[in-house]
Amino acid sequence: MGKVLIIGAGGVGTVVVHKVAQNPDVFTEIMLASRTKSKCDVIAADVKARYGVDVKTALVDADVVPELVALLHDYNPVLL
Repeated sequence: MGKVLIIGAGGVGTVVVHKVAQNPDVFTEIMLASRTKSKCDVIAADVKARYGVDVKTALVDADVVPELVALLHDYNPVLL
């Protein structure tokens, strides 16, 4: 499938990142974005330790449409 962008580093976002990371044959690249990048970085480190999968992280406020659009254009995910 390719690149996936997950927005939100709360409970649901954390579970989604872990589940996606368990399917590297389907999801070749993962990015986790949130208003608090430090949360994303902690989750990415946990995923790397558990599954050996790299997760990119980004700072984005999904309520700020131009910021979100810029991230979508830059990362160009197949799945959001």
